[in-house]
Amino acid sequence: MSDWWSVLSLFDKIIWLITIPVTVIFIIEMILTFAGMDSNSDLNADFDGDLDSSSGDGAPFQLFTFRNFINFFLGFGWSVIALKSTITNQLLLVATAAAIGLVLVAIVMYLFFWLTGMAQDGSMDLRNAVRKTAEVYLTIPPRKTGIGKVHIRLQGNIRELDAVTLGESVKSGEFVTVTDIVDGRLLLVEKMN
Repeated sequence: MSDWWSVLSLFDKIIWLITIPVTVIFIIEMILTFAGMDSNSDLNADFDGDLDSSSGDGAPFQLFTFRNFINFFLGFGWSVIALKSTITNQLLLVATAAAIGLVLVAIVMYLFFWLTGMAQDGSMDLRNAVRKTAEVYLTIPPRKTGIGKVHIRLQGNIRELDAVTLGESVKSGEFVTVTDIVDGRLLLVEKMN
């Protein structure tokens, strides 16, 4: 091992000194992520000022993060090592490796963006019920004189929700169309013809 290290040029030693620690950190980070120990907590550091990793504006994706730093140097280091025999010009080699590192960061950021888009918010939005058909479960009294109940498919689930009508009473088992939301919690429905 010492023979291998001693024959390396200064450039190669610098690349290996970057690549090995970054690879170890990446492997540890990956293991912790798959084990569920990944943390999105704030990082506060004091260097004659505060460095807060949270942006405060709710931006979910930031370019300058520790993970992106690791991903860039992982792509950069291994690209230099892999392409060293192919690209003999060191400047071109470093530029190519830097471009590969940036592409790797962009791919990882896109994957995280795509994965967060798949996350579902479990809260129900009643506005999604407007213009949908529902089946009356408990009779709805006429002209908003009382509250009945309907079964409606909303956001992929069957929900039982309170409903009122402006027209005549609607009996259990009949179908209605949701026309509006009243007080943010009641469905305003009308009987289907």
